[in-house]
Amino acid sequence: MNNRLMWKRTSILAAAAGAALTFAHARPADACGVNGCDGGVPGPMPVNQDGENVLFVLNPGEVEVHIQISIDPDTNAQKFAWLIPIAQIPEFEVGSQPLFDALLQASVPQYGLTQTFEQCGEEGISAGLTSPNGGGTDSGGGSTGDAATTGATGGDPVLLKTTAGAFEIVVLQDKTVAPIKEWLLDNDFLWIDGADETFQQYLDAGQVIVALKLTGGADEGDVHPIVLRYPSDENCFPLRLTRFSSVQDMDIRVFLLANGRAAPTNYRHVLVNPLKIDWLNFAANYKEVIGKAVDELEADGLAFVTEYAGATSITAPFAFNVYSPNWNEAPFAGLAPEQVIERLNEQGLTNCYEPGFCFYNHPLVEGLLREYLPAPDGLSDEEFYGGLASYVDQIDAMKWGDGSGFATGLAERIITPGLHAQDLLDTFPYLTRMYTVISPNEMIADPTFHINPDLEDVDNVRVATNYNLCDGNSVVTLPDEREIFVPDAGPWPEFIGEMFWAEEISQIALKGKPMHLVNNTAAINTKIEAWNTRHGWPRNAASGTAGNDGGGESGCGCASDPAPNGAALLGLTGLGLLALRRRRRA
Repeated sequence: MNNRLMWKRTSILAAAAGAALTFAHARPADACGVNGCDGGVPGPMPVNQDGENVLFVLNPGEVEVHIQISIDPDTNAQKFAWLIPIAQIPEFEVGSQPLFDALLQASVPQYGLTQTFEQCGEEGISAGLTSPNGGGTDSGGGSTGDAATTGATGGDPVLLKTTAGAFEIVVLQDKTVAPIKEWLLDNDFLWIDGADETFQQYLDAGQVIVALKLTGGADEGDVHPIVLRYPSDENCFPLRLTRFSSVQDMDIRVFLLANGRAAPTNYRHVLVNPLKIDWLNFAANYKEVIGKAVDELEADGLAFVTEYAGATSITAPFAFNVYSPNWNEAPFAGLAPEQVIERLNEQGLTNCYEPGFCFYNHPLVEGLLREYLPAPDGLSDEEFYGGLASYVDQIDAMKWGDGSGFATGLAERIITPGLHAQDLLDTFPYLTRMYTVISPNEMIADPTFHINPDLEDVDNVRVATNYNLCDGNSVVTLPDEREIFVPDAGPWPEFIGEMFWAEEISQIALKGKPMHLVNNTAAINTKIEAWNTRHGWPRNAASGTAGNDGGGESGCGCASDPAPNGAALLGLTGLGLLALRRRRRA
């Protein structure tokens, strides 16, 4: 396996697709963006459209959005297309993939189960065994250029041409779709079949169209997030046009860096019923639960759940390769090509020490090496870069030149984006992560977000306790302290299927507590009480028994140990827990 694929597989990321930004006024033409492929839909998608990850940086008077893009390696990357209606011409910059990796890994919801045991018989059973398994719920600097002066009057529709890293970018405007569509097709950009009428609505509202494609010679290994920045106090997540190229039940994750917790403005907010989660299998049914919860009445498919809300510092253990002060492009200008790997090793960007072994500590390093220092025919990248000094006579000196191109690329694609990403993590103290599952027929509105300083934090680590009884049954205490009797210690009770998927559905204003449109807490608690009572839990004080379907005599002679010793903690998805504590419900 080559190291680029190794890197992709070891990163926790949900593949992202094209997106866009616009002002979030209440007019139907406002929307965001869409990506597509040659020939439209259906057909093999160059963009992996199983999910989208977007980061908003909430600055007063300015919208900065980072959009993660992942090209499907089984398709032709040069067929990638991305079209974005937007209210005005933004600035474009290269984004940081390690930033998304850090956000995804640090804030992923994690479900754990601590095992404790009732003391049975004279010798007793020691408590404190802990399951070794845990589960997270994840699958998974450019320039602005010079604007043209024509385009809005039926002439040349081009307002701006520029590049940002691996992307060639053009901004167009006209009164009708036809000239824009014609220009894009004539210049090897792509159009999204079936979207003409929708794009015309944006043009009628004075929007411009941004189009992106990969520069010649770039492939999926060169793809990076893109950053758009423009003046506004409102933000918009791109969904309405995404329906032209999305899949059923698509994952949408929105990260927001700000000075307080963020919430959806025009979408509902959902608190899932925790009894729907399969705690015994570490939330293996998580996506199903979220999908059904956001489809409940009053949520109607237009809702988010909050997976994490709290200090941005949670990303620190995962941000080690976002940026390093050791990174420096200057040594590569004028450097002899056979010394390149040595310098990259010194800066921590690679670990290449012997032929056949070369590990890249940033996802774009290999692409830069292949562009300016390509491996000769007959040698793999790992063989060549791992033993570069042995292949001096096979180096393409024309490709390397004086090293200035490599130095510039290193600065624009890796160092500058990394420094900005680290600045964001250091500057904004609060991170919110929201998630939804949505299908094309539900993509009828572009969600916007705001800060509500009165909302509580939401922990992403949820640990329940499974108290194993002497008679083979168990009782699971959820993080919110509600107890569920589990016959025969599993599977998770099927009676939960009769209950609500959402515990609360709310509308969240700019200030104050959420306004509940639906609150099923009382009904859920009644169900829990009836279920537990039916199974003799809590134990009848006179008989001291709990059992199957009514709590018959267990025959175990058990004595409950309400505080078993050594109830150890569960390390989940790379995050070790130091103390078990009750947590607020998310």
